[in-house]
Amino acid sequence: MMKKMMALSISLIMLMALLAGCGSSGSTEEKSGGNTDAKQGASTSDTDSSKPVTINMFTASPEYTQAFNAYIEEYKKVKPNVTINLEIMQADYNTVLKSKIAAGSTPDVFQTTAGGDIDTFAEYSADLTNEPLAAAMTDAVRADMSSSDGKVLGLPVKGDLFALMYNKKLFADAGITTPPLTTAELNEAIKKLEAKGITPFANAYKEWWVWKHIFQHFVDAAAEESGQTAKDLVKALIEGKTTFKDHPVLYNNFFNFIDTTIAHGTSKPLERDSNAEVSDFASGKAAIMTGKGAWDEEAIKKIAPDFQLGIMGYPVSDKPEESRIITGASQALRINKDSAVVKECVEFFNWLYTSDYGKSWFSTVAKVIPPIKDVPLPEMDMPKAMNDMLKTAKSGELSVNYSLDTFHQKFGELMQSYIGKTKTKDQVIEEIQQAWIQLGSSQ
Repeated sequence: MMKKMMALSISLIMLMALLAGCGSSGSTEEKSGGNTDAKQGASTSDTDSSKPVTINMFTASPEYTQAFNAYIEEYKKVKPNVTINLEIMQADYNTVLKSKIAAGSTPDVFQTTAGGDIDTFAEYSADLTNEPLAAAMTDAVRADMSSSDGKVLGLPVKGDLFALMYNKKLFADAGITTPPLTTAELNEAIKKLEAKGITPFANAYKEWWVWKHIFQHFVDAAAEESGQTAKDLVKALIEGKTTFKDHPVLYNNFFNFIDTTIAHGTSKPLERDSNAEVSDFASGKAAIMTGKGAWDEEAIKKIAPDFQLGIMGYPVSDKPEESRIITGASQALRINKDSAVVKECVEFFNWLYTSDYGKSWFSTVAKVIPPIKDVPLPEMDMPKAMNDMLKTAKSGELSVNYSLDTFHQKFGELMQSYIGKTKTKDQVIEEIQQAWIQLGSSQ
């Protein structure tokens, strides 16, 4: 509890400095009155549905701005009296959210990561366990949205798919007939690509969050090799009961993979952000894209509509069976349990997760993997490939969910210092292990 309070305690002076210039509104409505309007709406909504109600929604997913605004506009047809103010930001989102909470201005709806952060923000989150939206979730997603005591406290933004993406045409041009599954096969593929003048890897190592997406594949393999679940391995790392050196896949293979992507990747990796990486990959400047997920497909196809996109697991070891794609739900929306419009917020998301429009929204508007049952996949390459692969192989564990984003951000920063050569491998590992103990858990 002490760690959680320290993580959420930010001075009001910092709050004013941070909030003065942050964020961008995705709503077409003006935010006049803020929570005051929301409270007025809540006080009369039970008696007069024509009274205006305002829901303030704060998220960290700018890639879905248009999709979010689409369901906001559609809901206006269902509930004309409800206005949803959508504020979206990415940089410093976690800091600003904690500042808002510390100042007593928690948004009516806000976004966090899933897994461990479900518990971190439990005291601010409405219990949705018995709502229709919870019943609509797939079993795996519902688990990602649940607290340690089994309460559903989050709403999945989308279903996730994490994998290496590759350019099928460039692979074919280099004579690579099947995606590499082992480290040896990856090294052979690199040789073939470079022999044809093709850069193997596009990276976005300027972003702290891409590191956790890569690392989780190695965590899964290390867990399997030590005869435990990824959840148990991460728990042991957080408790200081095991270290990197106990797991060669973490101590050697992970760092070797990162070294390989830099040695055989696009130049200036610490200057390449997410958008630059997508551009590099979509324009054919590199054959493999690291650290990303299914949400990138639409952006790739906007740049290159005929792009031949493939997915594969990360080659993490000499065992092909350890190369897996990872599915689940890593991002959660939360309803502020103390919001003056909590009832209206729940009604809104029950509509989104159970109505005909809401069910189709995931696949046809957002074009993401639906986190709810009995909904078709979007007509896109990555979900189709995922579906085919999972018919014969199991998904890896979404192990990013077992640590907090406070840890993941520190992890990414330390890895940036490693490839920037300001810290050695062993220095970085020691600091990662300290960060896991200090920041990895909400308890």
